Amino acid sequence: MTDFGLAAKVRPALLLTDNPADDELDLVTVILHTTSLRDNRWEISVPKPFLKPGAFHLQQIQTVSTVKLERRLGVLNETEMNQVIHELAVRLGI
Repeated sequence: MTDFGLAAKVRPALLLTDNPADDELDLVTVILHTTSLRDNRWEISVPKPFLKPGAFHLQQIQTVSTVKLERRLGVLNETEMNQVIHELAVRLGI
């Protein structure tokens, strides 16, 4: 769970980066999870018991301070994470 401020509220997010080293900025990059689906190609649904029905939205990539990270809900397995990474690479054109 990550605190995205008043407008975006506290919501699940997929952590894409590790915690920063001591000599780095105190930031991590995440993808927001949403239950307000628009049925577009940038929504990646990964059903998990710890998430409400919805999707990770690849147009909602954000870098946030680690103080915004509230608690860990669960983890994606390797196959699920590879699916997200592949679709993210397509989204970013890399």
